[in-house]
Amino acid sequence: MNVNNSQFLSIEQLQDQYLNKQQKTGVNAKVPQGKSFEEILFQHQLKESQGSAQIKFSKHASNRLSDRNIELTTEQMERLGDGMKKAGEKGIKESLVLVDELAFIVNTKNNMVITAMDQTETKDNIFTNIDGAVII
Repeated sequence: MNVNNSQFLSIEQLQDQYLNKQQKTGVNAKVPQGKSFEEILFQHQLKESQGSAQIKFSKHASNRLSDRNIELTTEQMERLGDGMKKAGEKGIKESLVLVDELAFIVNTKNNMVITAMDQTETKDNIFTNIDGAVII
């Protein structure tokens, strides 16, 4: 099927483009024949979602965690990521995310923790430069 004079490609054209791109770049040089477009699309989306879900810490946040002897458990990291995701889904760009006794200011667009503090640092309960809050 050949689509002429249109900005949209057929599924066959997209699949062909994707498979040829992988072979040219050397990524998965041997692409198994018979892979459906659905399988290829699912794998591509899975890789993208795993990459974008990764939480990054700014240098400032890393220093604050170190200075304040804050160590996050795997469960707390998952909850922080969940809070960041929920804030992003609501259109919040700079959010306060509260996890247990810890407070994080995060940039949802970049999945980045800007700063972190524990209960002793939040005694005034004043947070600036945020446009939303998520309590997990």
